[in-house]
Amino acid sequence: MSMRSVYLKWAERHTHRLNLIMHLMGIPLTVAALPVLIFYSSAWALALFISGYAVQFLGHAIEGNKSGEQLLCEKLRRRDRPPSSRSSP
Repeated sequence: MSMRSVYLKWAERHTHRLNLIMHLMGIPLTVAALPVLIFYSSAWALALFISGYAVQFLGHAIEGNKSGEQLLCEKLRRRDRPPSSRSSP
């Protein structure tokens, strides 16, 4: 999968202006957690990480779609079920 296709898929799921703004705020908060964890405080890092993700999840709720993490978890759960327990669409 190319970076272009990854970006295009991401852009499809982030078309609402408010969702995009929420991601522009939430992603840096989430990423900032790592240097804060290394150089400062685990409590502040956890607060940054959780608040960054919360802002992004709120953006997806506003847009009316699921986050990439939710979609991945659902995909993994379906794959882990035995074939006999999978429901057909």
